[in-house]
Formats: sequence, structure tokens, C-alpha cells
Amino acid sequence: MLDWDNIRIFLAVIRDQSLLGAARKLGIDHTTAARRLSVLEAGIGTRLFNRSPRGVEPTAAGLSLLVHAERIERDIFAATTQIAAGDTEVSGTVRLSTPEAFGTSFVAPAIHRLHAKHPRLQIELAPESRAVSLSKREADLAIALRQPPGGRLVARRLVDYRLGLYASRDYLAMNGAVADIASLGEHPFVGYIDELIDLPDLRYLEQVVPTARTVFRSSSIAAQQAAVAAGLGLGVLHVFTADQDERLIRLMADQVEVMRSYWLIFHADQQRLPRVRAVIDFLDELVLDDRGRF
Repeated sequence: MLDWDNIRIFLAVIRDQSLLGAARKLGIDHTTAARRLSVLEAGIGTRLFNRSPRGVEPTAAGLSLLVHAERIERDIFAATTQIAAGDTEVSGTVRLSTPEAFGTSFVAPAIHRLHAKHPRLQIELAPESRAVSLSKREADLAIALRQPPGGRLVARRLVDYRLGLYASRDYLAMNGAVADIASLGEHPFVGYIDELIDLPDLRYLEQVVPTARTVFRSSSIAAQQAAVAAGLGLGVLHVFTADQDERLIRLMADQVEVMRSYWLIFHADQQRLPRVRAVIDFLDELVLDDRGRF
């Protein structure tokens, strides 16, 4: 008989490609995870992983088991959904991954509204500038900058948003007005660290100013906005956050504007879970109430 706890560990290891990393995400000891895998392999009668200093790689038998293990996982999620539907009070934990600006400046300041409605619901917000894998269960829900290629994920456009060119009032007072697009190359700029960008959609500075002289780079858009607001130079910032900062002035709004989209992505087999559904509804309501900011 196959034990679901062992199957769960098997799925985590195959998705993380690391026994140590999978154990950490599951909140269990590394030796416990290894022992459970050994029990699973002994029960099936074959090796499921080839182990090496570089990590673990599934064998042919492991890949074969993966198909059945994911089906078991979907059935358990479906059973959880059906049972939880009878509970009128939403509870549990939902991890939401978002781009930094959206999570920090838009979701976090309004999260009290979700808590007031569902006090037993726990939210784990992960605002970051890297792509998160829902298939590896790194999150339950994700706000992404582009639609995923396929698989068992549901994706829909949540909202379009704008980026614009900004400078601080102090910078303009010291350096004078920015005359036109042709003169942008004369000004210092703030932007991302190229080597740390794994999302092409974040490469918008070169789209606006191909010859930008960058004097400060950060993987954090919040740090970039802080540097621009402090008068270091010009920057391409999210309109829905920068327009809220009284230290900043938007430049040439009729000439410089970049459009991007936020996509809401979730597992097809989890969308009816009350806790996941509650967060989806919260995000939809939040965007609907404040769509003008974008």
C-alpha cells in the first residue's frame, strides 16, 4: 500500500530536484525525508531517484510514478474541496506570490480587509522579482507578468498597468526641467541589475532610454523608487505607486509610457478550495475598487 505522506515527499523532491530543499519546504528534517523515500522505494521494489552531489534525478520508474502521484494529489485536493465546502468559515493558509510593487504597495496595505472578512485565514505574501513555479507548489496563487505556457494552471488577465518616467522635485530644482526625450541621455538613471532579471518584462528602461546612463541598480523596485525620490536621478516607475509619492513628479506622460499586464494564476484543482477562492475574490474586488490607479 502506498502512503500519502511518502507520496507527498516524493512529489516535493521531484519538483525541487533537491532532497534538502524539499524537506525544508515541507517543514521536516532532511533525514526524515530520506527515510520516507527509502520506505517508498522499498515498498514499490525499485529505485525512484538517482542521487549525486548535484542533487537528485528521477529514474524511469520515478517518472512513471509521477503520473500516478499527481493524480492522487489531485484527488486529495478534490476531496478537500468537497469537504471544506460544507464549512462556512474560511480557514487555512494561502501563499500568494506577487511582483514586488503589486504585493508591497497594493496588496499589503489592503490585507486588513481580507482579515476582517476571514479572521481564520492566514496569508503568506511573497513579493519578489523572480518567476515562481506553481507546479512545484512554491505558492498557491501567483500574480505574474505574463501568461504561463500551459499545463494544469488557470490564468486570466487581472489588470493592465502603466509605468512612467519620474524625477524628484529636488532633482528638478537643482538640475532644471527635462526638456525632451532627446535630452534624457544627459541625466543619470536608476534601474534593475541586468544579471538578476529573469523576467524580460522588467527590461523596460532600455525600451524608454536605450542609452540610459545608469548610476544605481537594484533588484528591488521599492529601492529604485526611494533612490529616485531622494534625487539621485530619473527612473521608470510604476504609476500606481509613484503617483502616490508627493516627492515625485512624472515627466512627459504623453510621450513616455510603458504598458504591462498582471496575470492571476492558480491551480485548476485548487480554485474551488474556500481559502483559495476567498483570496481570488479579494484580489478581484481590490482591483475593481481601485482600477483607476493602474
